[in-house]
Amino acid sequence: MIVFSVWPCLFTNCSLRKPSEELLLCCCCCCLWSPPSDCDDEPHRLWKLAEKGTSGPDPTTVYVDMRALRHDRVRLVERGSPHSLPLMESGKILPGVRIIIANPETKGPLGDSHLGEIWVHSAHNASGYFTIYGDESLQSDHFNSRLSFGDTQTVWARTGYLGFLRRTELTDANGERHDALYVVGALDEAMELRGMRYHPIDIETSVIRAHKSVTECAVFTWTNLLVVVVELDGSEQEALDLVPLVTNVVLEEHYLVVGVVVVVDIGVIPINSRGEKQRMHLRDGFLADQLDPIYVAYNM
Repeated sequence: MIVFSVWPCLFTNCSLRKPSEELLLCCCCCCLWSPPSDCDDEPHRLWKLAEKGTSGPDPTTVYVDMRALRHDRVRLVERGSPHSLPLMESGKILPGVRIIIANPETKGPLGDSHLGEIWVHSAHNASGYFTIYGDESLQSDHFNSRLSFGDTQTVWARTGYLGFLRRTELTDANGERHDALYVVGALDEAMELRGMRYHPIDIETSVIRAHKSVTECAVFTWTNLLVVVVELDGSEQEALDLVPLVTNVVLEEHYLVVGVVVVVDIGVIPINSRGEKQRMHLRDGFLADQLDPIYVAYNM
């Protein structure tokens, strides 16, 4: 059984964003889930299993102000509003499962208008991972966290994902209204720039849409600079033309100044077996001058 009837379907710039395998596995570990005998470790099979869900109202979609999210605030706006980001709820929270939104730094509970880390409590929370590396303190903080004030007795599992809760008007089979959980992005991938929080996938989606020759994109920070790496399916001349397009679209849509644009060949951006970008490996390769770029432009 899975905790939520429908798993997160996140939309960024009107593009469907499915949950990563980490979120799926983390929440399955934290909550009640008994995999069927025909389940294997392939991410697409996990996604299909999660997609089946349980009976309940159809998930709702809300539109939030992307600018407010950068300040960890949740402000609902009308569909089609400037800077609006559509988010689909993750589904119904099953009986016996509690969800709270907490400040990841202070560990204090947050209100409905704030974006914070999703914490889960249920009778079926996992106690930790099997490991030989001796990181018990890290596991304790991950699986056995307590709020710094308020209900300090309950033990919570930290998912590592940012989101918020909203009371909905929909009812389940018992006629009860339910809280809707909305997942925004991974906490460890969020970037702090100019005192605001940005999610890499939002910037990457904007860059990919900027030019048909851009096949993939990954962003990360270097000191206080935003580095944008794009894979190009085209000539070297197109690489020169990409630089102003990339800097302009990031400035116009996200109000950020790009520090470095790196144009590389297809396949340079590392992607693991689960189809996830390895941004930190890419950053290490950039710092070690191992990317063999087609063109690099610095705006320092």
